[in-house]
Amino acid sequence: MKKIQSLSESSFLKLLFGFFTACFLIAAVCMPDRASMFTGLWQIVSQPSKVSTNYFAVGGYAATFLNAGLVALICTGLYCLPGVKVTNVSNLAFILTLGFCSWGIHILNIWPTFLGVAVYCLVKKEKITDNVNALLFSTGIAPLITDLMLRYPHAEAVGYNLPGIALGLLVGFCIGFFLPAGLANSPKVHKGFDLYSAALPVGMTAFFLQAILFKTMGVALPAAPDAATLQVASRLTVNLFCGIVFGLCVIFAFLMGCRPRDYWRLLSDPALVTNFSSAYGNATFLMNVGVYGLFILAYYNLVGATFNGVTFGVIFCMLACCNSGSHPGNVWPIMLGYVAASFGFGWLSRLAGGTFSFAIHSQAIVVGLCFANGLSPIADKYGWRWGFLAAVMHYLLVTSVPNLHGGYCLYNGGFTAALICILLVPTLERFFRTKEERREIKAQKVK
Repeated sequence: MKKIQSLSESSFLKLLFGFFTACFLIAAVCMPDRASMFTGLWQIVSQPSKVSTNYFAVGGYAATFLNAGLVALICTGLYCLPGVKVTNVSNLAFILTLGFCSWGIHILNIWPTFLGVAVYCLVKKEKITDNVNALLFSTGIAPLITDLMLRYPHAEAVGYNLPGIALGLLVGFCIGFFLPAGLANSPKVHKGFDLYSAALPVGMTAFFLQAILFKTMGVALPAAPDAATLQVASRLTVNLFCGIVFGLCVIFAFLMGCRPRDYWRLLSDPALVTNFSSAYGNATFLMNVGVYGLFILAYYNLVGATFNGVTFGVIFCMLACCNSGSHPGNVWPIMLGYVAASFGFGWLSRLAGGTFSFAIHSQAIVVGLCFANGLSPIADKYGWRWGFLAAVMHYLLVTSVPNLHGGYCLYNGGFTAALICILLVPTLERFFRTKEERREIKAQKVK
């Protein structure tokens, strides 16, 4: 274990990606419906995957785990190419992509945007090994690629066809080709306060394409999946898998030498740290993977979420920020804000005679909270009260944003977080002091 602790950040993260890949592939052959995993996988890749499509209902449990394992294997292989440097951003890209493999991404709809990024590298004479993160982030619009190949311009799926495949490849190529430019400029818009930085260019692209392909062309936007499919769920499967995976991370972190005080230093560090594995070491970072993962799992159990493929996926989507700034210490205000907003606006809705459908355990809010954790830098820099407020604002906006992109942007909540940053951060910078500034003023008064 000491040898693992002494690995470079890049090597250790590659090992972690391999661990996650193995866990999903092993789980696939352990599922009770493993005999139908390959037919189930075909069902997943041959059906529309518009948000929120529950792969547990479409293909079964074994097929969902197999799909995730195969996509993870492809991504791990990309990161293991000679010359690829794996960082905290790579960690976010990998786990985020893995999270969507149970409700939007599959082994076929990732390739058109991959092609676009590859051609970008050829045109700009950049190494593909320097753009692996962009390859993975480009999959945030994978449901649109699937729809173009399977049913556009029809409301129902007609199956893979030559015109559809050509259109899907063309659109995917354009998305992938221009995405690296958007990724480079996105942090300038939200000033680093949205950890899901790739969501802004992906969300804007989905907004633009939805307007062109559907609104402007006069093509009816296909309906979202039947809500009844979200009831295909298994609390035991999700809790058992996540409990084992995250529990192993905690155990391995202890064996690598992480002590409770090491992890407490990560939780209580007053500085805004956005790279845990580099700042605190491999063992302490791995401890955050395990503890933060169990923390997320406990929250969804506590609020009574339905453990379908979507909820299973968002656990990992939320975990994706575990190396970029999120931990239980700065995410609890986000969770508290969501809970308070749910109860508060539920009460106001009843007073107004409205029909309230966004309870804290509803599917849309379960997904929304996952990406609201990307606002944790606000809580880190300005204090928990502002993290709480940012979460309330996110809650209010997140269910309306899909109207912009038609349900084709997997990064919907991250896109919403960027909009919250645009609204809130300038006000905070103009009128309020950061936690560090308040500490300095307090220290001067003591002197």
